[in-house]
Formats: sequence, C-alpha cells, structure tokens
Amino acid sequence: MAWVYLILAGALEVVGVTGMNKVAKNKNLQAYMILLIGFIFSFSFLGLAMKTLPAGTAYAVWTGIGTVGGTVVGMFFYGEAKDWRRLLFIGMILVAVIGLKTTT
Repeated sequence: MAWVYLILAGALEVVGVTGMNKVAKNKNLQAYMILLIGFIFSFSFLGLAMKTLPAGTAYAVWTGIGTVGGTVVGMFFYGEAKDWRRLLFIGMILVAVIGLKTTT
C-alpha cells in the first residue's frame, strides 16, 4: 500500500506544481487552492508512504514523479519545448525510479 500512497503523492505534487504555474500567471483564489490542495495532500501521502518505505527511496521516487510529471505537463499544456534531450533525461529519471522500486 505504501507504493500506492507514494504514487498518489507524486501525482498530487504535479497538481501542486501546476497550481504554482497558475499562480505565477494569474493570482486568483482558484490557482492558490489548486496549489495548496495539491501540496497538502502530496505531503500527506508522502508521509504515509514513509511509514513503510525507506525515507531516501520514498523521497527520490516522489521527486522523480513530480519532476517528470511537471515537465510533461509543461510540454503538453504550457508550450514548453519537446526536445529529444528533454525526453532522454525524462527517460533516465524513469529508469532510476524503477530501479529504486525494484531494489527496495
């Protein structure tokens, strides 16, 4: 169950990062709510996952999911570059996260 919590935490971190982008562009209540709700629930699920998983693994996977998710959201919804090098490094992050999962 800890891995489910960790995946949810990572997904909600992406929601929080999306909220940060919205706040930077338009400082309204909805943008701040997306940011706050995303990060509050992300940290909550990360805490639940860390009750079972090693802290280093949980944190690395959480940040990996957030990094990849934030980059993909930026590429598809905010017009950020879809350069092959960005995709290569996203793939490297995914390989590292899978490696941590298989060794824990």
